[in-house]
Amino acid sequence: MKDPYSVLGVPRGASEDEIKRAYRRLAKKLHPDLNPGKRAIEQQFKDITAAYDFLSDPQRRARYDRGEIGADGAERMQGFRYADGTRRGAQGAPHSAFDDIIAEFLGRARRAGAAGPAPEASETLRLSFLEAARGGKRRVTLADGRSLDVAIPAGIDAGQRLRLRSPLGDTFLEIEIESHPLFTRKERDIHIEVPVTLVEAVLGATITVPTIHGAVSVRVPRGSNSGGTLRLKGRGITGGTGSAGDQYVKLRVVLPDPPDPELIRFLERWAAEHAYEVRGKLDAG
Repeated sequence: MKDPYSVLGVPRGASEDEIKRAYRRLAKKLHPDLNPGKRAIEQQFKDITAAYDFLSDPQRRARYDRGEIGADGAERMQGFRYADGTRRGAQGAPHSAFDDIIAEFLGRARRAGAAGPAPEASETLRLSFLEAARGGKRRVTLADGRSLDVAIPAGIDAGQRLRLRSPLGDTFLEIEIESHPLFTRKERDIHIEVPVTLVEAVLGATITVPTIHGAVSVRVPRGSNSGGTLRLKGRGITGGTGSAGDQYVKLRVVLPDPPDPELIRFLERWAAEHAYEVRGKLDAG
């Protein structure tokens, strides 16, 4: 993936709100439903979505800014950082520095054991919407300086806790989840509102719809209305026990912007020819 800041057109010091506003602005412009058949724009939409997901993860963004990982999330070989804050080359640190770390860890473990049961601690782990929905692994740095790889189960919800066991005491990670500009969640189901053109709604069409697992093609039936909902079976949260959730796509009919003069003239003629019939239906209701 390209530099996510460049993809979204924001500086490296951009705030979360600035990044979100940039993504929303580009998503409205580049959404595949508003650019049917344009593969280059569809790829741009995928790129900005991937860049937003990347920068919405505070841990990954911080590591990327420090040069520890690339835009694809892969580790960069830049040596190791030790307890004293210094960085060593890829060939490793002096033996004494390694011994100091191990001695400190073992000493703390022995002291904890001598004093009785290991203490418990609680910290907050903030996840992106997609990270919580899909699960994965996260490198977490705790308050005491320890860095651990934590397995995030797919479908974890806000308010749940992950327990990390250690000789120094158990740590509970209280889960917080960021909102997403497109998706909302209800239990194991995912909901999204998707714009469709008047022609797509009236005549039917195949459109591209984002899901938490990637974009899919969806058939819009002829004569669809704003507020109509399509169900994508099994496209919701799939992790954990029980059946997979679904994704529900709510259609929102949008008119051309700027207005299409030819469409306006056609509707004016149509309204004039059908005015009595339409009025009669309204009066009967």
